[in-house]
Amino acid sequence: MQLTISAKQLGRKHALIDKRQIEIEDIGSNPTVQRLIEAVVEQQVREYNDKPLEKSLLPFMDQEAVDDAAVKGKVGFGSIYNEAKADPGAAKRIALQAHADGLFALFADDREFTDSTETISLNPTTVITFIRLTFLAGSYW
Repeated sequence: MQLTISAKQLGRKHALIDKRQIEIEDIGSNPTVQRLIEAVVEQQVREYNDKPLEKSLLPFMDQEAVDDAAVKGKVGFGSIYNEAKADPGAAKRIALQAHADGLFALFADDREFTDSTETISLNPTTVITFIRLTFLAGSYW
């Protein structure tokens, strides 16, 4: 099943992920919020675990790659230094708890879904947006 996702963070001009097509397992056209989160997390864990652990002796980036990364807000080589694979079960539990705790918001098109038992109507044009919520930290003066 094809799904279009976006990921944003409050306080940032540019999206972390901007309307990216991902392939998830078929969850039907009216899944619950919980089932949708689990399917997206499973796909992302699989993508992360499938990344090659290549060690380059002379890593380099051309100017175009540096400019593209700078627009996104982070310039790096994309290396994974932790060789441990992610656990899909633990990742799903953590993501569901984070949604329940309000650490991120989930929108389907322009409607927010806060309850994990709500159903979402998916169609080919639906854009699922995850917004990472950042809490202010500091002290009072």
